[in-house]
Amino acid sequence: MFALFSVLSSRSPSMDKPFEPVCAFSERAKQLTSSAIREILKVTERPEVISFAGGLPAPGGFPVEVVRAAFDKVLATNGRAALQYGPTEGYAPLRQWVADDLNRAGANVAPDQILIVSGSQQALDLLGKVLIDEGSKILVEDPSYLGALQSFSLYQPQYVPVPTDDGGLIPEAITPELAAGARFLYALPNFQNPTGRTLNLARRKALVQQAAQLGLPIIEDDPYGELRYAGEPQPGLLALAGECGANVIRLGTFSKVLAPGLRLGYIAAHRSIIDKLVQAKQATDLHTPTLTQMAVYEVVKDGFLEQHLPTVREIYRAQGRCMLEAIEREFPDTVSWTRPEGGMFLWVTLPEHIDSAQLLTQAVAQNVAFVPGAPFYAGKPRANTLRLSFATVPEERIRAGIAILGKLIKQYA
Repeated sequence: MFALFSVLSSRSPSMDKPFEPVCAFSERAKQLTSSAIREILKVTERPEVISFAGGLPAPGGFPVEVVRAAFDKVLATNGRAALQYGPTEGYAPLRQWVADDLNRAGANVAPDQILIVSGSQQALDLLGKVLIDEGSKILVEDPSYLGALQSFSLYQPQYVPVPTDDGGLIPEAITPELAAGARFLYALPNFQNPTGRTLNLARRKALVQQAAQLGLPIIEDDPYGELRYAGEPQPGLLALAGECGANVIRLGTFSKVLAPGLRLGYIAAHRSIIDKLVQAKQATDLHTPTLTQMAVYEVVKDGFLEQHLPTVREIYRAQGRCMLEAIEREFPDTVSWTRPEGGMFLWVTLPEHIDSAQLLTQAVAQNVAFVPGAPFYAGKPRANTLRLSFATVPEERIRAGIAILGKLIKQYA
């Protein structure tokens, strides 16, 4: 402490450069980079910017009063327990609720197969810690969720992209050669981020069967599954796995159905995997906040989500439809895009000669923002792609922003 004080106090007031600590970063830390989305969001803080960049849930869907009442009730009736340390595995009634909810959807899991985590992003980090060594081979959709790529990259894996098409991941592409030695496949079967695509039932069954035959674990990330506003609901991969369910690790979150500020999610997996994840979490944050877990359980335990989710789905349905109608009207015929049945995103493919990063520079100059597609690729990026989010943008601003993008794209024709 004295040595540090001496260094600080010995600096001359005339020094031009600010004090910088002498710190040798680890090789892992040197691999860290800022999220492309987070950097773009700095631009969108200006109120005049129409932002299609963020993957933020619609604030109009946050049940503020219900959540406030739940916290009040927990503190009034069980405050001391709520403010105390808790088990790393999570609040037992909430773990039971999650298990019951998954089982109603066709899974077969027990509460001791559930770990409550501080949001899905922590789930990804913990899985990276316990499953990835430097150079480990992991399979990812092409393109894939940027947050997962950023999280896994900290553990320096070898990414192997799995081809996709308009129907999402192609199960037949996972050959024995492709899967050989892979630690896992990471996939988002429902309204995938970034593309908005959904795997149909035939592909889901084929994927689960193929992975079981190859001994390939699947990480099924499903943050958007409850946000379906069109088409027919599809069973989760964990539910389809049946007796092979030990091969599927499922991630879920309360961020999209209640509010992301709660930072609450879960992992459902075989008990041996949960045990190892618990050890990793103990070294990270001991446990997910007890008060938050107890309050969320108070919100969901009597069926509130069944009443609440139709309102949230309608917000996304209306704004998604508005964006699709605007794109149909404003974009040239040389552009293609996905038509999601749920979630928050759609994926745009431009003519090959258009670089969406350059398009973004022009768009920001006219107060419109989006996310270029290149960062979502673990393999060779496609610079002519981009992601649009409609979740937090009012309809009149959606129409105005898409009109600006359409004019900019037409300039390249």
